[in-house]
Amino acid sequence: MRFTVQLPTQQVEPPGEFCTAAAIAGMARAAEAAGFDACFVTDHPIPGDRWLAAGGHHALDPFVALSCAAAATQRIRLQTHVLVAAYRNPFLLAKSLASLDVASGGRSIAGLAAGYLEPEFAALGARFERRNELADEAIAVLKQVFRGESVALRGIDFAAQGNTALPRPLQRPHPPIWCGGNSRRAIRRAVELADGWLPFPVQRGLARRLGTAPLASEDDLARALDYAREHAARTGRSAPLDVVFTPFGMDMQTAAAGAMPESGALLETIARLSALGVTWIAASLPCESRAEFEARAAHFGERVIAQVSQRA
Repeated sequence: MRFTVQLPTQQVEPPGEFCTAAAIAGMARAAEAAGFDACFVTDHPIPGDRWLAAGGHHALDPFVALSCAAAATQRIRLQTHVLVAAYRNPFLLAKSLASLDVASGGRSIAGLAAGYLEPEFAALGARFERRNELADEAIAVLKQVFRGESVALRGIDFAAQGNTALPRPLQRPHPPIWCGGNSRRAIRRAVELADGWLPFPVQRGLARRLGTAPLASEDDLARALDYAREHAARTGRSAPLDVVFTPFGMDMQTAAAGAMPESGALLETIARLSALGVTWIAASLPCESRAEFEARAAHFGERVIAQVSQRA
């Protein structure tokens, strides 16, 4: 089992607490020292006001934030969780991901999704109704561009008639690509096109607002994983699929409320998730200051990561 932690750069006010280069560097170093295998940030370029008023959040540009983390660390991996591929031209996305991978010494992880906030798509001039096609297309384009060879491709909104993007990522054939979302379409995307799947806890009352399928219990997760295995068998996939899951009670919304499971109960939960097929645990740590984040990261490392390592 491996562990990834959210850097709370979505807490943009006051900016000096979480969003400066020094703040990000300090939190990333604390996560690395605690034993986390990766750190992640979220993605919202221009969210709608109604969504923000209902509990949504802002975010730093993910590549800026992760570059700050990269410069301050040596080992920890740098993950987008999740970056909305359908918002972006896939060639610009490829350039950003390759640049982060090279600058970090080959430590990037591309967590991608189709997105669900229609007002944000509208503000960015992106096609909400074709978001799933655009996400699938982006992954295919990334894999071709990352070869470092001339590309001749015609897509939904682009035409490359002989273009090349360098540098290539250091990771070969490309950085890990993980696909987010709970829907069956998202699961199929992960199985068919990606290296990992990023489901997340969603209570039934929130699923419609978040534009995905509910995932409200470990039984729900088990059924979704069964579907992923069945689809892998149907499509002939033999490569392992990383499964990155946030235990119930450790998601961003719960962390914002200041709650966190007791370590003993969390260890039992992690053991059950491992038995289901989860390979990474994602965590958001409740904190109101950078110092509190660093203290909670150290506590998590001692009480959870170290204990899981000893049991392995």
